[in-house]
Amino acid sequence: MSGQKSVDVYPSMVIADSQDNVKAIEKITIGAQLKAIRTNNKLTLEEASKRTGLARSTLSKIENEQISPTFTVMQKLATGLDIELPQLFTKPEKKQATGRRDITLSGSGKSHVTSTYEHELLATQFSNKKMMPYKSRVYARSFEDFGEWVRHEGEEFLLVLEGEIQLLTEFYEATTLKKGDNVYYDATMGHLVISVSEEDAVILWVTAS
Repeated sequence: MSGQKSVDVYPSMVIADSQDNVKAIEKITIGAQLKAIRTNNKLTLEEASKRTGLARSTLSKIENEQISPTFTVMQKLATGLDIELPQLFTKPEKKQATGRRDITLSGSGKSHVTSTYEHELLATQFSNKKMMPYKSRVYARSFEDFGEWVRHEGEEFLLVLEGEIQLLTEFYEATTLKKGDNVYYDATMGHLVISVSEEDAVILWVTAS
């Protein structure tokens, strides 16, 4: 063999182990990575072409390693696909399942009673949750029962389990919801819930941070 070394278009990185032996880190080809990003986002080549401003044929050739993209092309790919440039070179980290699980048996949630609601907090064993589920009996019957809008960070999902409620918000007309109806909304918007059925309504609330 000649003394010339073969050169990768995108050279593999190398690291030295404790015995100073050199080993190559797994090489990531841009074409394969681009295709994985595109398919994970459920984009056709035509849709990716419109987003990036690159011809469909160009994208196909890059994915099939027929051409190597210039830095300018890679910038267009990153911008159009809404990713960071290094994502074209690195595989996404595999997330390990934590196995977290929290079962709340009927009626065993933590009670929290206010003048307007009787909350039953669910899935209370875990801290640092991304969602806070709770079941609430709605005592309030008018805006005056609150005195002011309720506002807090995050978003909320509400499902009516029993009875009938009105969802009052500062940006929309009052909305009447019956058993089985649900709504998802921005919780930083002033909002509150009142019962309008003869019996106090019961709802499931899920607040996400």
